[in-house]
Amino acid sequence: MNILLVGGSCSLINSMILKLRKEGHRVFLLTGDKYRHNKYERVFEKYEFSYDCENLNDILESVNADVTILMGAFDTNYRWDGEEREIVLFISHLVNILVAYSVKNKKRLIFLSSDEIYNGNYTEDIKEEEPFSGVGIRADALSQAEEICDNFRINRSLDIITLRLDHLYNIPKERKDVNNICADMCLNCMCDGHIKAKTDHTFSLLYENDAVEYIYQFIKTSNHKYSLYNLSSNDVVSEVKLAAMIQKAMEIESNIVAFSDSNGRCVLSGNRFEREFGVHAFGNLEKNIKDMVSYMKKHESVFLKGDDLKLSWWKMLYEKWKWLIRTLFPFFENLVCFVPFFMMNNRTVGSEYFANLDPFLLYVLLFAIVYGQQQATFSAILAVAGYMFRQMYTRSSFAVLIDYNTYVWIAQLFILGLVVGYMRDQIRIMRLESQELEEHLHRQIVDIRDINESNVRVKEVMEQQLIDHKDSIGKIYSITAGLEQRMPDEVIFYAVEMLGKLMKTKDVALYNVVSKDYARIFSASSQKARSLGNSIRYREMTDIYDALKEQKVYINKKMDEQYPLMARGIYEGEEVQMIVMMWGLSWEKMTLGQANFLTVVSYLIQNAVLRAQRYMQALEEKRYSQNSRILEPEAFESLVQAYMKAKLKNLVECVLIKVDVQNSEYQKTDEQMSGYMRDSDYMGMLPDGNLYVLLTNTTREGAVIVQDRFEKNGYKTEYVEMMSVCHRE
Repeated sequence: MNILLVGGSCSLINSMILKLRKEGHRVFLLTGDKYRHNKYERVFEKYEFSYDCENLNDILESVNADVTILMGAFDTNYRWDGEEREIVLFISHLVNILVAYSVKNKKRLIFLSSDEIYNGNYTEDIKEEEPFSGVGIRADALSQAEEICDNFRINRSLDIITLRLDHLYNIPKERKDVNNICADMCLNCMCDGHIKAKTDHTFSLLYENDAVEYIYQFIKTSNHKYSLYNLSSNDVVSEVKLAAMIQKAMEIESNIVAFSDSNGRCVLSGNRFEREFGVHAFGNLEKNIKDMVSYMKKHESVFLKGDDLKLSWWKMLYEKWKWLIRTLFPFFENLVCFVPFFMMNNRTVGSEYFANLDPFLLYVLLFAIVYGQQQATFSAILAVAGYMFRQMYTRSSFAVLIDYNTYVWIAQLFILGLVVGYMRDQIRIMRLESQELEEHLHRQIVDIRDINESNVRVKEVMEQQLIDHKDSIGKIYSITAGLEQRMPDEVIFYAVEMLGKLMKTKDVALYNVVSKDYARIFSASSQKARSLGNSIRYREMTDIYDALKEQKVYINKKMDEQYPLMARGIYEGEEVQMIVMMWGLSWEKMTLGQANFLTVVSYLIQNAVLRAQRYMQALEEKRYSQNSRILEPEAFESLVQAYMKAKLKNLVECVLIKVDVQNSEYQKTDEQMSGYMRDSDYMGMLPDGNLYVLLTNTTREGAVIVQDRFEKNGYKTEYVEMMSVCHRE
């Protein structure tokens, strides 16, 4: 199983690492601090990141833990020195972990709490359902943490277990490990010969090894009945009795100072756990107290002065000369192994079946493969000495030395040994280089990741500054003020384009309200923005209409595909004149802040749009020919150019058709055909003297219907490219 431990360095987490490794599990560790680099027992992978880091989701996803254990009350990353900010950090970090866990890993999570959530006098053992009664910042934080874990478990259907450890104690290794009542009493006795004890305080002590065994039951079990368990023992003792046990074990002159306090009997009931798992504590309190006292007295200087733990003389000697021992050990091993191979060689000489077997060659090859060239050379020298010695049993030394077979055998032995040893050394060097390169690349990746995290934080700050700058009222006004520089015919088209830029969406539509029921599209920036059609009955869009009536921004919180994501009206007085509709907004943009932002932008655009409309109405008599709807050449050309530019930017769909009719019949044509045209269509003359019809929000295919109507009334028409008739930019 993959087990993820989350917490700072302490005796409990190290004991759990050893237990889990012993049981064959793969242990991962999230330290919660990037800079301390505290010592832990060896784990499969250690992540030195804070609990609020941006990579928390990636870490949980990468580990894919079957069980995640939060040290909670025993996490040494928090300094409970009376400051309330520790509660904020503790709770916020817990929520970060639970959120990431609920997203990336929905397996089991165990949170460790303690007995500190209770205070007072309880005549009976405290069961899991008992309300919190703890006093102090730490107790408040733990009680809130338990409630948060339970809320996540219920609301998100997660497998979260909370375990309360009752007065956990262990044998400390140094002064910073003195964090329980037993060790604290021992230290006080060693320091000033006094042991302070509350007269009425009675509790149960849980030894660390027992706690680790209890927690492991929840790791290996597939099912459990409850989400909250008290982990306690049968070692119920009063403070006065505990002080007496420590005083007896210390065997020095000391006094017990008893005093009264609000604390009384406060023992957690472990019946629920014992009934379900059938596991009982196996630690002996008196023996553990004696062991603790013995260790602390033996290393008195460590606890009283904080000195480093002193090693025994033979350990110090080993630490000093262990490099020499490691260097000489292969030579010693070589000598020891030479003896059996020499005996094998003596047995095979003259043997009918093993005469061709060369034990010395096997001996040299063995050490060449295991240790390389150096030991291959040494073993070859020993083999030559053994060979010479064996040959002198039957021949003189001179005869052996002048025998060329001897030198052939020696050459064979050294060549094979050195070649195999060389290959082994090269393979080892390649592996070391590969490992060194891998470690180097890993360090680079870590550095790059750290740099990237820093860059990401800086980038987010700069982005926020940039967003704040872009979204400032002054910046918005400078953008929208550009509408004032446009021709009246162009204002509305550029308003759509400007809304898209400010709201960061490509899908914006502007509908012109033609009656109390209907609105007709005037301009749209994409096909998505035209999805509702050229005309809409906005009163039937109940949610949008209610928002428009109250002059509010409509937000599509239900994500109804038939409605835009946001909508806002442009008003003149109390009457809505135009409707702005938007699609393509990210979920982050659909907030009250963005709604207020759209309101501000709409007000600024509203002034320019309404001013343009009033200007057009004021010049209406000059724009139209006498007693007709036919626009004069100057006005019509300006209008066509505005639509042409908007069409090039995909802000509008329009078609220009030419009507083949004499100048004298323009008035008649207007009277006869104006009833077949929409209010949003325009008829006018261009400088070439011909009569044209501008069909807005119409495609080439839709214009065919209008052309058929003209032809049925005796007027020939033809489609005209706008560029061919517009002479001004």
